[in-house]
This record gives sequence, structure tokens and C-alpha cells, in this order.
Amino acid sequence: MRRRVWYNDNIYQKAVIRVKKSPKFWTALVIFSLVGQVAWVMENMYFNVFIYKMFHASADAISAMVSASSIAATVTTLLIGALSDKVGKRKLFICGGYILWGLSIWSFAAIRLDIIEAIFPATVSAAAVGVSLTIILDCVMTFFGSAANDAAFNAWLTDATDETNRGAAEGINSMMPLVAILVVFGGFMSFDQDLPETWTLIFGVIGTAVLALGVAGFFLIDEVPVKTEGNENYFRNLVYGFRPGVIRENPGFYLTLLAYAVFNISIQIYMPYLILYYSVSLGMDNYVLIFAPAIILAAAFTFFYGKVYDKRGFTGSVIAPIVLLMGGYTVLYFFKDMIPVFLGTLIMLSGYLSGMGIFGAMLRDRTPQNKAGMFQGQRIIGQVLIPGVIGPAIGAWVLRDAEMILNSDGTYSFIPNENIFLAAFVAAIFIWVMFIPLFRQIRGEKK
Repeated sequence: MRRRVWYNDNIYQKAVIRVKKSPKFWTALVIFSLVGQVAWVMENMYFNVFIYKMFHASADAISAMVSASSIAATVTTLLIGALSDKVGKRKLFICGGYILWGLSIWSFAAIRLDIIEAIFPATVSAAAVGVSLTIILDCVMTFFGSAANDAAFNAWLTDATDETNRGAAEGINSMMPLVAILVVFGGFMSFDQDLPETWTLIFGVIGTAVLALGVAGFFLIDEVPVKTEGNENYFRNLVYGFRPGVIRENPGFYLTLLAYAVFNISIQIYMPYLILYYSVSLGMDNYVLIFAPAIILAAAFTFFYGKVYDKRGFTGSVIAPIVLLMGGYTVLYFFKDMIPVFLGTLIMLSGYLSGMGIFGAMLRDRTPQNKAGMFQGQRIIGQVLIPGVIGPAIGAWVLRDAEMILNSDGTYSFIPNENIFLAAFVAAIFIWVMFIPLFRQIRGEKK
């Protein structure tokens, strides 16, 4: 279905042809985005719980794991994104990558204390080896996951949408990280996470789901033609987005990326420690009962709010998510009872998800045509690398003097506290600073 509409993209009003996307497209978007985010949730949040529970990892070890994974994700997205532009196809990278991604997730089932102690001498700390192996395999898994999802799938999504439906599509894509949290934690909440067998089952189930979707993708995904003229030189493609001339030609993209990086730094200060904060600090063993309805409501809000971007553009839709995000931080910092924690979580997650949707749609709108793969690396730098290195490091610094608890085996573990939300709030203030040059650039484009 095609019809002419007037669209306000914050630059000028123009007549565009709206092309109604097929049910097959929306099905592929929902399933691949959800299952991909289930795998990322396991990496970004469940691995933290895994090495905390199994090997009593410190906040510094968790920060190091997040940072290493962020670097691996960025390098991979740069390499594979540019390669997919050169080849002019995304489908093979998506499907093949998901298959290998699933197999790599399976490999974590072998990281168990009994296996480590059987292989390494008794003089070696099995817990330290477990943490190191997890970090190494995390980087391997991230390579396959970023190739499939961050590089190929996100480039395909940019190619397959336009300025009339990107907000709606990105609203769905952006709500999936927390829907995935609901799926993962809800699905495994009744399992005893102190038992190695539980983690073997978790890795097996998620790995199998990712692998199976990779196979199904050959039937679900329709290839979007990508012009390869001018993209033949692979090594030139790698550095394309870093060239000064390209940056000058696309100031809106790069200013948005800088603001997005600050947004994600704020998120990454608390996110690696969020589940531990609920379960260990607040003693909420039933935290999923708080988290689940908050995620559902925040996801519903994001689904509908994504359409605001399609109607009002970036400047008309980005303010509310930041206000919600900072409001949620405030509630979570001052209150620790169940009802205000639920409300704070709901407000915070609504701002987080809708903010990701608005920033993501803006970046897709500002991505040069037929070069979506090359610019996925830049997107990951702002969304993953910079926040993944800086955010957790700030969180670990904030928790440097956190209270410690004695474990049954004689080791100690830290207890995350509410200061992670105060630090996240302070970081979020700088988002408003980044809006000054960005909004000025948008106003200049309108003239």
C-alpha cells in the first residue's frame, strides 16, 4: 500500500511515499530483535550474575568484562558492517552469524568449578580462572553476536525502513532489550542460580533458541538490495565514517551520536549492577515480580511513543525520555520500599527504552543511503564502546567502598548501593549539555 504523506523530519517538510511494510517484515523484526536481545541480556546482565554467583567476582572484574566485550563488539561491527556494504547483502551475515552465536553460547556450559579444578592444578584459583575464561569466551561470543546483530541486522533494518516508519520500527526494536530481560529472568526465576547445573541449562536453552532462529532466518528475512557502487574498496569502507570530510557532511549524525554516547554512559553506570542491587542490596528475592510489570508497561509506552518521533521529529520527542530517566533515578536513589522501587523502575525504564528508540531513529535517518553497514561501527562506538568502558568503570569507582558480605566458602562479595543511581543522574545532566549544539544544528538545517 502506497500513499503520499507530508512528513516533518526536523529539517524541512517534504512529500514522501509511505510504503506499508508487510507482516513478514514485522515478524522478522520482532523475532530477530527479541531473540538477539535475549542473548545480549544474558551477556550484559546474566553473565554478571553468573560470575558473581559462581566465582564471587568483584565489581572491577564485572567492569573489565563489560569493557572487553564492548571493545570486541565495536571492532566486530566495524569489520563486518563494512564487509556487508561491500558484498551488498545482509541476510547471510545475519543468519550465519546467529547460528555461530548460538553455538558459542553453548560453550559457556563448560565453565564450571568442577571442570576447571579437574584441568588446572590445585595451586591455581579455580574462581579466578572461571572469571578469566568467562571474559575470554564472552569476547568470542560477542564477535558472532555483533556480526549478526549489531552489524548486519541493524544495517538491514536501516535499509528496510524509511523516514515514514522508522520511529515505529525503532520503537519495537528499542523495547526488546527489556522485554528480553522479562523473558530471561521470568523464564528462569524459579531456578536455583547457585547451582552450576542451572547455568548449564540456561546456556543450553538460549544457545539453542539463537541457533534455531539463524536457520529460520533463511526463510523469514527478505534481502533488501544494497547498491555496492563506491563500496568496492573494503579497507576504505572501514575508515569511511572516520574521515573528516564525511564528518563535516553529516554533522547531525555525529552530534546525535555524541549525545547518545552520554545517554548510554548514564545507563551503563548502574545497569551491570541493577539485578544485584535488587536481589542482594534490597533483599528482594522476588524482584522479577517488580521488574516484570515495570518492563511490560515501559515497553508498551515505548511502542506507542516511537510514533511520536515519526510525527514530531527529534526535538519534539527526545525531551520527555530524558526527564523520565532522571526522574526514575531520583526515586530509586531515595526510596527502597517495594512500591516506590517499582514506580522508580517503571519511570526509569520508560525513559531508557523510549530514549533509545528516539536516538536510534534519529541515527538511522541521518545515515547516508547505501552505507548503513559502514555506519553501524560508529553507532556501536556511541552505544556500546564508549559507554561500556566509561559507565561500568564509574559504577565500580562509586562502589569501591561498598559493604562486603561473607560467603559460605570464606570469600567476600560486594553489595551494590543506591549511589549508582546518583552517579547515573549526574552523568545524565551532560545529555542536556550535548543538546545545545545538536538542537542548534537541527535549527540550522531547517533554514
